[in-house]
Amino acid sequence: MAEVTLFQVGVLFAAAAVAGVAADRIGQSVIPLYILVGMALGPFVLGRLPDVLPPLEVAGMDVVGSVSAIAVDGTTGFVVLGAEIGIVLLLFFLGLEFNIERLLESRQRIGAAGTIDLANFVVGFGLGWVLFGGVLAAVFVAGIVYISSSAIITKSLLDLGWIANDEADPILGILVYEDLFIAIYLAIITAIATGSGGVSEALTSVAVGMGFIVALLALVTLGEPIFDRLLAGASHEFTVIRTLGLTVLIAGVALSLGVSEAVAAFFVGMGFASTDHVHDLERLLEPVRDTFAALFFLWIGLLTDPASFGPVVGLIAIAVVVTTASKLVTAYWGGRVYDLSERRSVRVALGMTTRGEFSLIIASIALTAGANGVVPAGVADELYALAVGYVLAMSILGTTLMGYADRIEGIVVPRLEARST
Repeated sequence: MAEVTLFQVGVLFAAAAVAGVAADRIGQSVIPLYILVGMALGPFVLGRLPDVLPPLEVAGMDVVGSVSAIAVDGTTGFVVLGAEIGIVLLLFFLGLEFNIERLLESRQRIGAAGTIDLANFVVGFGLGWVLFGGVLAAVFVAGIVYISSSAIITKSLLDLGWIANDEADPILGILVYEDLFIAIYLAIITAIATGSGGVSEALTSVAVGMGFIVALLALVTLGEPIFDRLLAGASHEFTVIRTLGLTVLIAGVALSLGVSEAVAAFFVGMGFASTDHVHDLERLLEPVRDTFAALFFLWIGLLTDPASFGPVVGLIAIAVVVTTASKLVTAYWGGRVYDLSERRSVRVALGMTTRGEFSLIIASIALTAGANGVVPAGVADELYALAVGYVLAMSILGTTLMGYADRIEGIVVPRLEARST
């Protein structure tokens, strides 16, 4: 199998730089352009023309194999590993903005807004049942369309400056709720998909995962002196190395136990949020975060075969329309739970629309289920194609809605205010 070469990595970063210039010129978020550039450079477009560009195989293997490896056994190559580090750092920064005191103070609102948001899981289950006619397929669709992209939304919040606004609280709170829910969901469906023990294996995975999360919560709650002492008096170099060492190590342990590395990184970020080093961490790690985040968004594009959308383009369109509407409604009411104005609640709704990394992981687990005969292979392939097309559409749609929030608010907010009077 071919390996990812230094030349190919150079092409990726050069293309990402061009995408950044183009995004600045048109006043658009760079995220959709990263994804489109990844598609263009991937094995399904320019990769088919070796005389133009050497084939770019993610992780030195076929794309389906590399995706399955992320979800099941953690085998990764440069691009996939870089993408995972990007997710870890994005969620670490989310944790830096959301310390444990803030989390505990908002727990009732997070619970209420997150429970309202669970309606999207129900909508997804119904949609999956109608489209595929099977319980397990419906459960996969429910997860794919339910979970918003913590990574993409976090970067958009930072890029647009929303992170300091009132709408950030419900967005971050709902994301926390979703990430905790999806950690349990992933443990269950992974055990079922691999056929390794069924319900018993699933319950064991959930127990281990929840135990690890509880341990992280205890570390964050009681370990402020540890986080503070780790960076006390450290140079810029050692601040970066020590922080990355702890964060990536804990994220890696979490992933090996079947817990989302993103959730673990979020808790580590919360641990550092209680120290006096937050400003230094944000300043020193921001370039590192953005570099690996670019790899994450390029990775989504690299996974995307435009030709695979043909047989399921109708399903993708249905899923986009139905779930965009449901997420807008539930996220708007999530903002109202936080006593936000109509305008701020509309921003919460727009901000929660994007889907991304977790949907792709769920799609890869569906492929595993198909390979093991848990679901029909044809259904698994359709689920995968649906998920990849859906993520591409929703990542572009979600970032675009956030980018044009001011114009959308000018149309929607006066009507909402008129109805409330």
